Amino acid sequence: MQENAVVECVPNFSEGRRLEVVEAVVNSIKSTAGVKVLDYSSDKDHNRSVVTFIGNPGAVKKAVLAMVEKAKELIDMEKHQGQHPRIGAVDVIPFIPLKDIGMKECVELAREAGREIAKAHDIPVYFYEEAALKPQHKNLADIRKGNYEGLKAEISKPDRHPDSGPSKMHPTFGAVVIGARKPLIAFNVNLATDKLEIARAVARKLREKDGGLACVKAMGVMLKEKNLAQVSMNLVDYEKSSIYAAYELVRIEAARYGVDIAGSELIGLTPLASVVDVARYYLKMEKLSKDQVLEYHLI
Repeated sequence: MQENAVVECVPNFSEGRRLEVVEAVVNSIKSTAGVKVLDYSSDKDHNRSVVTFIGNPGAVKKAVLAMVEKAKELIDMEKHQGQHPRIGAVDVIPFIPLKDIGMKECVELAREAGREIAKAHDIPVYFYEEAALKPQHKNLADIRKGNYEGLKAEISKPDRHPDSGPSKMHPTFGAVVIGARKPLIAFNVNLATDKLEIARAVARKLREKDGGLACVKAMGVMLKEKNLAQVSMNLVDYEKSSIYAAYELVRIEAARYGVDIAGSELIGLTPLASVVDVARYYLKMEKLSKDQVLEYHLI
């Protein structure tokens, strides 16, 4: 592992309504030397927050440990309700290689952090994606099957045991999923309807497991504050399924029900190449590249 290695970490934690709690958890990351918080956002309907930060591997691991400790102190999963699937106060922690570090090293980093969390806090830990130790834990959705409530009832069963820590939920924290992966784009499209069943039908057409776009995970959720149904997506590999491809398929499928798109959003950050890809498609520019973006040369 090189001295100038940079790792990205994008933890999702189960609080999006009590802003003082969100700030406290984010500040536990910010106060760790050697890391930089690039972005964080909260959603009241999902009752969830997403943080994006970077740093050298050692500093990133320290920030993760501090964040878990703070979330354990302030978030009680027995009281948590939200639209987004979740199993713990800090629900998922992915490590992503950015510079002078490979996936193998991020896998090692994820497993080290997970085992330390399990030992220090008696929290069940699952390893997913490239860090998975079991085939059934590769897919995050499979680990989160049944959400917090379902896992709480089944975690003692051998086929749902964690990879590290006790085979029972922490009484307030729940469990956590930790892994290593490529950059992921969290992309949501709001539909101009309050009919959740339409968003769910559109999501089924998008997601890979139901025959939709490669490397796309999707679900329909209701945004109560906006009174809109949303197609919430994770684009696991934007080089195989782009933002514009997902957007256009949502538009086409929603139109079957006479529904327009009300708007869309990115959660967290996205690679520059994915945005250039969108511009190239809609502007019909055959040769547009990131090298033609002025700010790219300042990085």
